[in-house]
Amino acid sequence: MKILVTGRKGQVARSLAGRGATHELIFAGRPELDLAEPASIERTVAAVAPDLIVSAAAYTAVDKAEDEPELVMKVNGEAPGVLARAAARIGAPVIHLSTDYVFDGSLDRPWREDDPVAPLGVYGATKLAGEEAVAASGARFAILRTAWVYSPFGQNFVKTMLRLAESRPTVSVVSDQMGCPTSAFDIAEAVLAIAAAWQTDPQSGVDAIYHFAGVDEASWADFAKAIFAESARLGGPTAEVTGIPTSAYPTQARRPANSRLDSTKFTQLFGYRAKPLAAALQEVLRPLIAERYSDRAPPAAAG
Repeated sequence: MKILVTGRKGQVARSLAGRGATHELIFAGRPELDLAEPASIERTVAAVAPDLIVSAAAYTAVDKAEDEPELVMKVNGEAPGVLARAAARIGAPVIHLSTDYVFDGSLDRPWREDDPVAPLGVYGATKLAGEEAVAASGARFAILRTAWVYSPFGQNFVKTMLRLAESRPTVSVVSDQMGCPTSAFDIAEAVLAIAAAWQTDPQSGVDAIYHFAGVDEASWADFAKAIFAESARLGGPTAEVTGIPTSAYPTQARRPANSRLDSTKFTQLFGYRAKPLAAALQEVLRPLIAERYSDRAPPAAAG
């Protein structure tokens, strides 16, 4: 199967690059594919003529988005519709990645796909607009909402914690926002699980929204503690974690207090479940620590 993936440098795109050996993966990003330029999207889809499109690229700077709403709407809200309509013209289905930020965080349980959406800021509102544009495009689609994504690539919470631990014995981290930390490696596997299902049955689970996130629930402070515990085990930097309320760490964009996602529907239909947090963190931290902190690694056991 020829799969077009939007973006080259994003966490999911780079995680997909090392997988999918049975597929032809083609990654397209700027300058030839610019989500702010609809014509470039249409040209790329027509030139590649893929069997499947993974809509992974997006504007993800949540706070900066508050200052650039028009640009963010072009990239997150309008471009997915352009992409999906181009896909429809060639008969290719679309897997579109979305976010927990379409919710306001007010529930006291994990969010399900049919729960009411109410974004708190520009990023969430534009991602919701992108979902709606894909659903209205005429293409077969699956919208995959995920949350708290981390990987060895790009900028993310795991890499921020490691950097802070290099110079601070104690790190203050928000403890009253809850979510399901999700490895981009697991998201890549989830995308490939959908692709495999559609190879067998092109109508399997199409035209629907799914949640896919890590299996373990945590606050940001809990997540930081898990990162440092695994980092220390692998010979990387570590720090003590002090939990603080959201009010003590103001940001330009409001975050949902509850970002937990219920992934039951996805697992039941596509048969893939994210790894436990400790195992997923090990997979992400091992290459990071080997690259940056090899001089700290514990000696190999004799024998």
